[in-house]
Amino acid sequence: MRESNQTRRRRECFTCEERFTTYETAELSLPRIIKRDGRRDVFNEDKLRSGMLRALEKRPVSTELVESAISRIMHKAWATGEREVSSAQMGDWVMEELRHLDPVAYVRFASVYHSFEDIHAFRKEISRLTKKTKRVKSHARK
Repeated sequence: MRESNQTRRRRECFTCEERFTTYETAELSLPRIIKRDGRRDVFNEDKLRSGMLRALEKRPVSTELVESAISRIMHKAWATGEREVSSAQMGDWVMEELRHLDPVAYVRFASVYHSFEDIHAFRKEISRLTKKTKRVKSHARK
């Protein structure tokens, strides 16, 4: 099965006159990631996926939902139009997606991302998440 972002073309060889099919995709250049220490890395989709999957380990979230979240994050990075994006911005996008996918995965990721030192930091983040969830639910009922 071919992805929807590909264009299928039927072509013909001028030399042997044989017909064949090609699939073309747009090559999108994603921005480089500026790390906290100032280093710059090439955007790595596998790193993004593994970080999210680590947070989602043993959680009831389908692969399709994870892939959709990864696509949205990549689209946000590309849509900035910038050549570089901070790792902090990327982390915020990941946390936003995880918050919608699974609250436990969100807290797991946040604990590493924000380097929680103790149980109080966990409580504070869970409290923030609970307040956001209540606000979203109350707005949805209106």
